[in-house]
Amino acid sequence: MNIVLFEAAETTRPLALEDPRARHVLDVLRRTAGESFDVGLIDGPRGKAVVESVTDEHLVLSFAWDTVLPEADRITLIAGLCRPQTSRRVLREAATLGVAGMLFARTDRSERTYADSSLWTSGEYQRHVRAGVEQAFATRMPTVAVGMDLGEAITTAAGDTRIALDNYEGITPLHRVSVTVGASIVLAAGSERGWTAAERDLLRDAGYELAGMGSRVLRTETAVIGALAVVKAISGAWDTGPTVDTRE
Repeated sequence: MNIVLFEAAETTRPLALEDPRARHVLDVLRRTAGESFDVGLIDGPRGKAVVESVTDEHLVLSFAWDTVLPEADRITLIAGLCRPQTSRRVLREAATLGVAGMLFARTDRSERTYADSSLWTSGEYQRHVRAGVEQAFATRMPTVAVGMDLGEAITTAAGDTRIALDNYEGITPLHRVSVTVGASIVLAAGSERGWTAAERDLLRDAGYELAGMGSRVLRTETAVIGALAVVKAISGAWDTGPTVDTRE
């Protein structure tokens, strides 16, 4: 992780040594008393934490926060429900690239049992989202919803620009889709076997432009990662200054 995230309430008490974040600070970052590391307040500012002391049971930290809040993302991802191992990758990488929310929708070609996976029912998905945000040196956690049908997802994820990836009828190349700088964007990607004809009609009726990414057939997670990168580039989302290398 490139930043260690905390809930606000956690900053007022010591961090237990068995907490994975404490182990990361001590074993990976190798911080000792008096040394600092990068921290973030979930959905809040970034800052620095100083190791005040290390006891047999706790890591005692003090925090100092920046005054500038990171900007919120304006991209929402609709993803057709996929196999859990695929969804784990989508959760992590979409959170790393930066989306405001993810809606994992039941599609005509989704297996109905996917929504019953422990990934969703146990709350495991939150761990993958958090890992993606920490990798990105960010603090804003995207919202995640799962199990609605595609029509409900379309209604929920209203945006100024609406794009659906499609291997078959996506005549417009994705990088040529017209996007207004600063507009809110919804990107829809089907489940592992793509959209049905009825779903394409539903998306078109809701104002989605079907767009393609060339002749190669991509895995769902690869298509999502590539498409988010293209959408961020054409929307100007990456025109905000140099990337800061925070790797240890």
